[in-house]
Amino acid sequence: METRTVRQTSVTLPDLDDADLNEVDSLEGEHGTLRDFRYADAQLRELPLSGTQLMDGHITGLITQRARLEDLRLHSVEFSGCDLAGVRWEGGKLSRVTFTDCKLLGAVWENVTLDDVVFERCKLDYATFTQLRAVGSTIFTDCSLQEARFSGSDLSDVAFDSCDLHLTQFDGGAYRDCDLRGNDLSGLRGVSALKKIIIDRSQLQGLAQAFAAEQEITFD
Repeated sequence: METRTVRQTSVTLPDLDDADLNEVDSLEGEHGTLRDFRYADAQLRELPLSGTQLMDGHITGLITQRARLEDLRLHSVEFSGCDLAGVRWEGGKLSRVTFTDCKLLGAVWENVTLDDVVFERCKLDYATFTQLRAVGSTIFTDCSLQEARFSGSDLSDVAFDSCDLHLTQFDGGAYRDCDLRGNDLSGLRGVSALKKIIIDRSQLQGLAQAFAAEQEITFD
């Protein structure tokens, strides 16, 4: 199985062979389950899905103006080139799932569990993550998270790499061994919540700048 590794964090990727996937025109599936599928280039006004299980599939070029996803279970699924701006994703679990070159601006994630998940070159600006739980390895790489917010989330063992974290807010939660190496930390907010994270010594100055801005410290 292929893996994606960032420093000490390694994610097992979906194991897909496009030749074995069947083209579908809906993600609803029969009896709430869809497997071995390819869903491509759909443009939807709304995408409501609830209690659906998606397994071994590739979703590419999906554009939706409004998506509400509830209690989905995804296993070995790839999203690529999708525009899911403003998606509201509540509950459910993502296992061995990748998001590549996707727009998730202003997305709302609540009570979602991540296990072997990669976000690569994704736009996650203004997104909010509430009680997000990373129970397995999770990687954000080359992503924009400007003014995104993590509230009460467990990001233990999550790795951020080469991400734009300007005004990214961290409120409460657990961050043991969250790997923030390879990022500019000077624009972070909620620095006091980031206990037991991993950084390089060279990042201390940026972290100190973020703390000073947060505490409204001035230098004379």
